[in-house]
Amino acid sequence: MNFTREQLDAARATVREFVPPTPQFAWPLLQQRLGMPVWVKHENHTPAGAFKVRGGMTYFQHLARSQPDVRGVICATRGNHGQSVGWAARRFGLQATIVVPHGNSVEKNAAMRALGATLVEHGDDFQAAREHAMALAQAEGLHMVPSFHPDLVAGVATYWMEFFDSFARGEEPAVVYVPVGQGSGFCAAAAARAATGARSKLVGVVSAHATTFLDSWRQGCVVEAPVTTVLADGMACRIADPEALQIVLREAEDVVAVSDAEVAQAMRILFSDTHNVAEGAGAAGLAAAIQQRQRNAGRAVGFALTGGNVDSDVFARVLAGRWPH
Repeated sequence: MNFTREQLDAARATVREFVPPTPQFAWPLLQQRLGMPVWVKHENHTPAGAFKVRGGMTYFQHLARSQPDVRGVICATRGNHGQSVGWAARRFGLQATIVVPHGNSVEKNAAMRALGATLVEHGDDFQAAREHAMALAQAEGLHMVPSFHPDLVAGVATYWMEFFDSFARGEEPAVVYVPVGQGSGFCAAAAARAATGARSKLVGVVSAHATTFLDSWRQGCVVEAPVTTVLADGMACRIADPEALQIVLREAEDVVAVSDAEVAQAMRILFSDTHNVAEGAGAAGLAAAIQQRQRNAGRAVGFALTGGNVDSDVFARVLAGRWPH
């Protein structure tokens, strides 16, 4: 999956009609805490509260051009991809059905319903929800919006383009930490790095309780792994996407795992040091940077706060130090 600078600039123009460039800061308290500059790209400041909406807009624009007869779409999600589909479907006049696993985020479910989507609960994890969505698409003649696709990656790459283009060449962070769920975020970072000529090393971050991409990266082929994370639902992937894995294998300097306890700590730190709310996956990049701060030896690092869509009761328990337990 290769993109030219022109292709990514075109995606950027599409996304900018709906999502203005999000801010990024090197927060002084984070630098003090970690002993190095820490650049944070605030994708929690999009209209959907997460980076996924960028991919949805790009995907649906191409869908409207290539398949103008499509009237209904369906997808599977743990929340942010579904909100992306909901926003884009509403913008392009399509009806959206979204399948989530049982026990999904109450507030993410409410946000998807508020966008006019029909919400279906099925299965105990994302993979089960995905398989059910595929069956419904076949039975009801709906267009299945995948979780990983070149158009989605191109849209997501727009925030990494903003990030890398903000630095003079050679002045970008030495290491950038990228959470890996279905893989679009990491693949987008790799595409933007190539298009901009940035030199940052890319480190993938998975949940220690959902290690398919880490295990697959080590083995060089797709390895299924159980999902037991109770906090980082954005990284709750059981089976790595083969195409995404090939890009991770080629582009990742390393892949590291962070526990729910480390993620909770990072969520608390982000709130205390920046007063930004992060969902579990959104704080994973910081959790990895903290875990590896000795290895980075004072060099500047970066990560994206990929989303802030965490349920209120969960966040209250995290801030109080009562989650995950």
